This record gives sequence, structure tokens and C-alpha cells, in this order.
Amino acid sequence: MSLSVHFEMKQHVLLVRLTGELDHHEAEHLRTKWQEIIRQKSVQHIILNLESLSFMDSSGLGVILGRYKEVKQNGGEMVVCSISEPVKRLFDMSGLFKIVRLEENEQFALETLGVAS
Repeated sequence: MSLSVHFEMKQHVLLVRLTGELDHHEAEHLRTKWQEIIRQKSVQHIILNLESLSFMDSSGLGVILGRYKEVKQNGGEMVVCSISEPVKRLFDMSGLFKIVRLEENEQFALETLGVAS
């Protein structure tokens, strides 16, 4: 299974929805596209919806951490929502939840960042 990526801007928040598997084969393509969108749009915050992401390895964590650093440098925040159990375990083990906030769903994540639907 490959990776499907959907980007959507809602005001100053970039919604990133990942479906499938994020491994070293997909990581570089995702990194390139994601950086391009951050540079082109006025992205202040990122919401990462991982509800349909069934697998992720350390290269996927690297892509996410890199985009976290980019948005943090601009005074923004990254929020993860709707995370699948296998991916949640990887986030827990890596310590990523110490710097990235987890919310129950996309709607609540948007509200916490001041965006009404």
C-alpha cells in the first residue's frame, strides 16, 4: 500500500491528512511537497490527521519533526488528531507527544487553534 496525502488550508491552518503507509519510500516525496506548501501559503499552524495512516517508520517521524520545527520557527504549533493505535505507539515511544499536542479530532483541533468551521 502506498501513501495518499491531502492538503487543505483553513484560514492560517494547514490540514494534512495522510492515508496508507508512510515509509522511507514515501518520506522524501512528502517532505518536498509539504515544504513547498508551507513556503507558498501563509501557514501558521499545522493539523496532522493520522486517522487513516496504518503504518509509519522513523523516516516518517523525521518528516513530521522537520515540519514541526519549520512551523515552530514561525511561532506556530503542530497538532496531531485522530491518530491510529499503531502510529500512536510510535509517537509515544519516540517522545513526539512531548512537543506535539494530540487532540481527539480535526474539528476540535481547529477550534483550539481559533478556526471556526
